[in-house]
Amino acid sequence: MKTKRKIIEIDEQLCNGCGQCVPACAEGAIEIIDGKARLVAERYCDGLGACLGECPTGALKIVEREAEEFDEEAVHEYLKEKEKKKAEEKMPCGCPSTLAQTFSPTATSCESANRPTTLQGTMLSHWPIQLRLVGPNAPFLKDAHLLVAADCTAAAYPTFHQEFVPGKVLLMGCPKFDDLDLYKERLIEIFKTNSIKSITCTIMEVPCCGGMPRLIEVAMKEAGVSIPMNTLVIGIKGQLLGQK
Repeated sequence: MKTKRKIIEIDEQLCNGCGQCVPACAEGAIEIIDGKARLVAERYCDGLGACLGECPTGALKIVEREAEEFDEEAVHEYLKEKEKKKAEEKMPCGCPSTLAQTFSPTATSCESANRPTTLQGTMLSHWPIQLRLVGPNAPFLKDAHLLVAADCTAAAYPTFHQEFVPGKVLLMGCPKFDDLDLYKERLIEIFKTNSIKSITCTIMEVPCCGGMPRLIEVAMKEAGVSIPMNTLVIGIKGQLLGQK
């Protein structure tokens, strides 16, 4: 049944797909679909506008129009189904992609006449590294210094391993194309379960990457913890643009 009420409206021309509005919506009414924020269903939006302050481009606004009535019971079932789907998507225990492993970095110095001294090998000390695959009880997370990296930063920054990885537990993901709700819940579990010492977040200069540090901040708030965080911004040409 439709009635005239307040509801969110998304301007696709202004939306850059950053995803910062997704974790701000407790009802899960907004998702990133095909690179844009979209309203999943009218009945999931309560029209209160908790997501408005998270949009960096002003693509969101509250309008009053004919829309399906807000259905709190439907929201509850929808969120319950999303959690069930996430659980079903988890790979079976024993799959190499989800098996937590800790090992020693293998990087060593190497010098030749044709190039300056570099590090050969990896500075990784654990596996897996994809945020969606790391269980909150993984042994390498205890008392860890986290490096939460947007996927592209590892490819764009030429000395990513040498400068950022040593002494840190690397967690990687894409704040534009991945499931931000899953990321938020995973980070909340990690923060509650482990005494995380610090967080370094590396993001690209593009707008969609801005959702990653915001997501971490929301997860810390909901987990009831305060962890020192430093965000490093990488340029698309591979340069370090600064920190915030």
